Amino acid sequence: MKKFKVKNTGLLPNSLKIISSCIRTVSTNASTVVRSAGASVAASIAASADDHRDQVSRVNPLKNYMDMKVWILLLLLCCNCSCSGSSRQVIKGENDVVWIVQLSDLHFSVHHPERASDFQESVTRTLSMLNPSLVLITGDLTADGKSKDHLTMKQNEQEWVEYQKTMENVITKSGLDRSIFYDLRGNHDNFGLPTAFDFFSNYSITAQLGRSQSVNTVTLQTSTRNVVFVSFDTTMSTGLRGPTNLFGHPTDQLLTDLNSHLSQWDSTSSTKITFGHFPLSFSAPTRSKNNLQQIFLNQSVTAYLCGHLHSRFGKNLKRRHQETDSSNLIQLNMHPKGTSKKVNDFWELEMGDWRKSRAIRLLAIDKGRVSFLDTDLKTGSKEILILPTYPLDSRYMLNKYKFESTEDTSHIRALVFSSAIIASVKVKIYDSSRHDMVVLEASMSKNDNLYTAPWNSEAFVDPSPSRYWLEIQAVDNNGVTVSTELMPFSLNGLRADLSWTWKEFFVMGCQWAELYYPIFWSFYLFVFTTLILPKIIISVSKKHYTYKYFKANKGVINGLTWVFAELDSIPFLWNLMLAYLLYLILCPWISGEVFSKGGHGDRGYMTYKGWVVNFDDLKSLEFIGFPDIMVIVIPHIYFVVLPAVVIIGALAAERAVYQDHVCSLSGKKRDDDGESRSKDHNVSGWMLRKWARGILVIFSLAVCWKHFKNCWALMKAYEMNPLVHFPFYSFSIPLLLAYAFLQGKKTITPFAC
Repeated sequence: MKKFKVKNTGLLPNSLKIISSCIRTVSTNASTVVRSAGASVAASIAASADDHRDQVSRVNPLKNYMDMKVWILLLLLCCNCSCSGSSRQVIKGENDVVWIVQLSDLHFSVHHPERASDFQESVTRTLSMLNPSLVLITGDLTADGKSKDHLTMKQNEQEWVEYQKTMENVITKSGLDRSIFYDLRGNHDNFGLPTAFDFFSNYSITAQLGRSQSVNTVTLQTSTRNVVFVSFDTTMSTGLRGPTNLFGHPTDQLLTDLNSHLSQWDSTSSTKITFGHFPLSFSAPTRSKNNLQQIFLNQSVTAYLCGHLHSRFGKNLKRRHQETDSSNLIQLNMHPKGTSKKVNDFWELEMGDWRKSRAIRLLAIDKGRVSFLDTDLKTGSKEILILPTYPLDSRYMLNKYKFESTEDTSHIRALVFSSAIIASVKVKIYDSSRHDMVVLEASMSKNDNLYTAPWNSEAFVDPSPSRYWLEIQAVDNNGVTVSTELMPFSLNGLRADLSWTWKEFFVMGCQWAELYYPIFWSFYLFVFTTLILPKIIISVSKKHYTYKYFKANKGVINGLTWVFAELDSIPFLWNLMLAYLLYLILCPWISGEVFSKGGHGDRGYMTYKGWVVNFDDLKSLEFIGFPDIMVIVIPHIYFVVLPAVVIIGALAAERAVYQDHVCSLSGKKRDDDGESRSKDHNVSGWMLRKWARGILVIFSLAVCWKHFKNCWALMKAYEMNPLVHFPFYSFSIPLLLAYAFLQGKKTITPFAC
């Protein structure tokens, strides 16, 4: 069905548009002299074009536009444009429907050789069956980048050799052209850069084909429209070790290049799709606070394909973005709040990992309409794959499908692929308002891999986006029968509801780079308030916030004031806690080997702002790895420090309650008749205190165990000694808890009443 011809247009200035584009690109990057020359050439072209507007396509440009010197200068400028600009590739075809395959997070590992062997066997057969126009591999090609215990993160060249060998075999056995493969660098492919550990530049397909730029474009030209795929690399230029390499870091220059690539194509006649490794929820803004989402919306991108998160967070790691007047730091559902306005929107489609899930995606563009099928190859390659391309799944609608006219609605369309000959394909439509009654059943006719069936589309226009459900069934000549999952569809652009689980919301619905500082300072606002505010209240108030006062005046404020007033009664412990909290703001937390190449020169210091590795200018330190360090900072302050503060406050409160109990018993002992009863109360009070302290001991041990695991992971990840490289981080919390228990264990006598 597809007749595509690969053509690299990077060095062929065959139109005024390309020449003008080259000159504009050179003018932004070259020296003043070259910029002036480019401007003069552009002026010469413009003047000549006005004189010979009707002859541009058939008259020799060298003879009519300029003399030999200017033409040579033009060629030099265009060559410079091609060398310094990004790679652009064009694949021409004759059909209106194209399809591509996406894979992500392969993580080929010396510890798990089955990942590469399964890939070679299953993916080769699947690609041979699908014969896609492109194969996109969106990052984390090799390596857990980890030791066998998953704690030490370094790249292993043996894994890259395995990746290269596997991909060579897949390309050869599938019969596909090497140039249609696009592999990207992920955060696990970036450890230790820029050093000899840059194995991606030696072993990846992208490097072998000379795609050396951070932004690359490939265009699938069909008979009616262009489908533009733009890849980009947002991994850090400095390859930090994990776990502080979790985020994508686009630069302002990369956004400029990306915008330039996307703006070359008219959105009305082109479908624009971008692909990278990091989800937008794990992509940091640039230094000028610009972000990828703005570019995608401004350039009317239809979809952004990515990886990174893996399937363990859920199967619906997808999010629709749309233009909004406010900052959208948190999106509670897959769809943002609806709007009746015609605003740009696009789908972010994160896919599962090959590492454990053996995930693969088939994505089709049929007359500008995007549809996809996410499946897995856990049991090997599939015998039959079916992807409906029209009507569209109403759960994944875009605004453009609602406000723009849709071409060719006279047929139901689906792509069907099989390793055997297809015997029959049928389509069924169910009406959910009539007890799932079949309201249409028809056989589909074949045109290579595209199957169609005529229908009266107007009969299925309905205000409910989930009334009608589509199912397509295919049978091959071996008797294998495969049916698609029931799919709701809408012909008027209405969207059906699709919700996240809490884990899916956690990783897709929050812009973590922007939320890091609010989360961090919220912790300090709460802790400083609970530590300092009671001290202020006590100093200005004539009231005595004791346990007796709390019993007489119960309330949240009085309770918190009483608890931390008791903590204030142990001034040394209070001062230690305050000092540790200030230390976490003002001082380095850890000192570790932040790069992979080894040696004392690679040791950096981590604060809550990021890593510092260059100390040439102490007045203006440069922090790297922000906001990636939040994976260390946030768990420590919220799951170690905050529980420790609460436990210490509870210990102080428990001590006050027991002291009140002892004092009440001392008063009763003055009554001879109540002597035996006071002994019973003393025993019961002692037992209650024992149980309370036992529970607090258990919670303290849980906090210390969590802290120990964090310290062990950091020690392995950054090759540190806890006594030398991070003693305050390692020992402060356990020592504070131990001191609080010792203070609470002191004997309380009636003389203290």
